[in-house]
Amino acid sequence: MASNYTTRALPAEVIVDPVDIYRGNDNQFGDMKDDDRAALADYMGKTFASKLSKRFEIAAQPTPATLRIKLTLTGAEQTTLLVGQVMHFDIAGNLYNGVQAIRGGKGAFSGSVSYAVEVYDSSNGHLLKAYVTKQYPNAMNLPAAFGSLSAAKTGIDKGADALVAQLK
Repeated sequence: MASNYTTRALPAEVIVDPVDIYRGNDNQFGDMKDDDRAALADYMGKTFASKLSKRFEIAAQPTPATLRIKLTLTGAEQTTLLVGQVMHFDIAGNLYNGVQAIRGGKGAFSGSVSYAVEVYDSSNGHLLKAYVTKQYPNAMNLPAAFGSLSAAKTGIDKGADALVAQLK
């Protein structure tokens, strides 16, 4: 028996626009330097393109089978120097971070990244999906506690994986 339903093929290609850095007065960067913001935006663009390339072909031109991804970096917190690392070795800090890890929460004095994602049909410019998110490493992720931008970069990695999963 033939089906009367038609299915729309999922797009096979994606265009990842250069990452915008939100500069409004309500940004969430605190006192983060412009160079660090630019480094995170660059890392974000490369990471999302790399992760999306595992599911889609990266396209240069819009076609009917192409999604356009627009990313806007809206904020980031750096891991608090020394305190963020000590919390992984201190008994009370380790207990707190353990509970946060179970709950899926953010670790004590750990960094994070905030950004907006917009997914468009590149052939007509229609917005298909949009959301704002805040990502951070698992509270027990010790390597992400070292380096001022490590936690934010780990959050970007998690966010890119989450977007690819949503687009399957």
